[in-house]
Amino acid sequence: MGRLFKFLGVLIVIGAIGVIGYGYLGDLTPEQDDRSVPVELDAGS
Repeated sequence: MGRLFKFLGVLIVIGAIGVIGYGYLGDLTPEQDDRSVPVELDAGS
């Protein structure tokens, strides 16, 4: 039973290191694109 808990603990640690590494080293920048939105100003009233 102790070997099972040790194995699960090792898997959790490796998974946490993987997630942290991906967060720091992975390309998580959003895609950028140009947008132009027309704006109507109500200057007549």
